Amino acid sequence: MIFGYFWRARRRAGAGLHARPPRKIKKRTNRRWLARLLLKGGRFLKPQVLTHTVQINHMKIKTTLNKAWRWLALGGLLLVPGMLHAQDAAAAAAATEAVEQAASAVEVTDFFTISNLWVLIAAALVFIMHLGFATVESGLTQSKNTVNILFKNVFIVTMGCLTYALWGFNAMYPGEFNGFFALGSPIPNAMDFGSAAEFMTPAYADYTAWTDFIFQAMFAATAATIVSGAVAERVKLGPFMLGATLLVMFLYPITGSWEWGGGWLNGVLSGGDESKEFIDFAGSSLVHAFGGFAALAAVFVLGPRHGKYLPGGKMKPILGHSMPLATIGVFLLFFGWFGFNGGSVLSADPAAVSLVFVTTTLAACAGALGSLATSWILLKKPDLSMSLNGILAGLVGITAGADGMGPWSAVIVGLIAGVIVVFSILFFDKIKIDDPVGAVSVHGVCGIWGTLAVGIFGPGSFFSQLVGTLSVSAFAFIGSLIIFSAIKATIGLRVSPEEELEGLDIGEHGNEAYPDFQAATK
Repeated sequence: MIFGYFWRARRRAGAGLHARPPRKIKKRTNRRWLARLLLKGGRFLKPQVLTHTVQINHMKIKTTLNKAWRWLALGGLLLVPGMLHAQDAAAAAAATEAVEQAASAVEVTDFFTISNLWVLIAAALVFIMHLGFATVESGLTQSKNTVNILFKNVFIVTMGCLTYALWGFNAMYPGEFNGFFALGSPIPNAMDFGSAAEFMTPAYADYTAWTDFIFQAMFAATAATIVSGAVAERVKLGPFMLGATLLVMFLYPITGSWEWGGGWLNGVLSGGDESKEFIDFAGSSLVHAFGGFAALAAVFVLGPRHGKYLPGGKMKPILGHSMPLATIGVFLLFFGWFGFNGGSVLSADPAAVSLVFVTTTLAACAGALGSLATSWILLKKPDLSMSLNGILAGLVGITAGADGMGPWSAVIVGLIAGVIVVFSILFFDKIKIDDPVGAVSVHGVCGIWGTLAVGIFGPGSFFSQLVGTLSVSAFAFIGSLIIFSAIKATIGLRVSPEEELEGLDIGEHGNEAYPDFQAATK
């Protein structure tokens, strides 16, 4: 229906621009009629009183008067084209102005339609990222927990969208508020909201209000998905679902409102000076660092997997069951990131979208090479999982400044992120923070680096970037620590050692991902 409306509008505009105007024919008709009238002026316009008053040479005077009228007619013919030309010029100018206005209206409508469509496509690309998260987490964990991993990912994306509609969207974008916290409320019903022109036309933005909601909802669910990977293979299903719901519904919109909702990071921190404003283009801090440090708190409360850390400071690697799945997941995430970053332009502006695609790609590639080289040097072997996490680290790193950096700056940011993620993963293992998929390092640590990089390579102020990213990360860590500590103290957070050994697929779901496969023994 919407496309039909715009097609009809374009057809109407096209008819006005290209059809032959009937007024042209009418002008030519008027010109012939006026010439004919002036040539017959001796018959119709001469003053008859002269022929009756003058008695001498009546016929001569009459003839002279007729000749005079004909001369006037001839002069009129010479003057009329100029007059008509002036009228034509004025009419042409008016017509040109009308055409330009119509063309401008069509251009605005076309850009709005294309932009709205692009942001919707970007939202779909971000949705695909949830499939990427599911396969990465499944591949990097043991096969006996695959159903549990997949179930949590199904829950997170569905719960995330509904709670964001119920509370989160209006809490994150409240309009005028105190800059720190706003109450949420359900999005309007379509019958009350969908026909309002100010929400469905360029008067709202380069996209409709519905597009705005669905794009942001895809981001909200991502934060809880990051936590899911970090606590994999030992967390109780029900308590995790409760904690993830509280994170997405209440905590995530608060920090989001600080910047994207016009809160204190957006205005108070800079003191009105735009050059000192906190910048987080697509969410290195607001999405990734938030999820990463919420995951760190959950892991801290939960503890490591049994058998991971041995006496004497030794560590036993617990290998994932499917590197092909993990690799597929990373490339799905890479693909979805074009929507994550490219859609954050919030329009189909050709220059901005194409720049973001380039910086996103180069940062990811540089991150992969940086982590590949670093892990090869440190571990003496080329490590695929580190290389995959390097791609993600580069993507997280560039997310804050993808629209405000040049291509080679993006390469540097991604390369450093790829190096950082290797050292970070090894560091957390050393202090016995067990993160099966490296979520804390990829999203938390590299999210901070990417935000700071905007103050180094981009248009941001380093001080504002530092204050902003630390504030978001600290809030996420403290809030998650409170939530999961409370859950642990009340209903319990961790499965029993026996269930962990058997696998959560059987203990939590009574189902296996690979029922016909025989477990490998070493």
